Amino acid sequence: MSKAATPLRILCIHGYRQNGNSFREKTGALRKLLKKQVELVYISAPHQVPAIKNETNQEPERTGGGDEDQRGWWFSNVQARSFNANEECESSLGLEESVDTVRTAVRELGTFDGILGFSQGAALVAMLCALQEQKLEPDFNFRFAILVAGFRSACKQHHWFYDGPAITIPSLHVFGQDDRVIPGKMSQDLLPTFDGAQVLVHPGGHFVPAASSHRQTYQDFLKKFQ
Repeated sequence: MSKAATPLRILCIHGYRQNGNSFREKTGALRKLLKKQVELVYISAPHQVPAIKNETNQEPERTGGGDEDQRGWWFSNVQARSFNANEECESSLGLEESVDTVRTAVRELGTFDGILGFSQGAALVAMLCALQEQKLEPDFNFRFAILVAGFRSACKQHHWFYDGPAITIPSLHVFGQDDRVIPGKMSQDLLPTFDGAQVLVHPGGHFVPAASSHRQTYQDFLKKFQ
């Protein structure tokens, strides 16, 4: 019984054009919903995103005035240092540094039970899980993963993450029926990469859902690790 009272520590990986602080603010409802079960720890991506004129699939910030420290985990357009989830590219820029950032967080911030990612962050989480599954990152020992608006990277350099054996780390995949940034079909295409993936579909758009109607799904998934 005492073990169940200890909150699960979850490392949180933000989306493109966010940072650890802004993602923490945007997931306030989730923190409140699961405050008795989890401790959410937020980190920021190592790459600053340059100002842009107009990108699609860029995970736009709806608050903050656009002047905050916007970060990304990798760029699909190496020259422009930009990212588009639909952009097919031969090679990307910055993924190695981002993996190193997560590795450093795990070493310096202590043990994490699980990892949660949103959008580009969820795509990164899938890659981190593949590295753990293939025993290529001894520092990673996540017991579960939550991927919100996740997708398969369209970069050919990243395809090997999905070609290996199915990822056996228990996973919960969350996506919105009205998500116009990362449509549900893109999230569904990621599901076969994970063995026994659980799914939570919500009627909204591009955000981390945390309505009372979602509490049971989150809690039932997390209970298995307490």
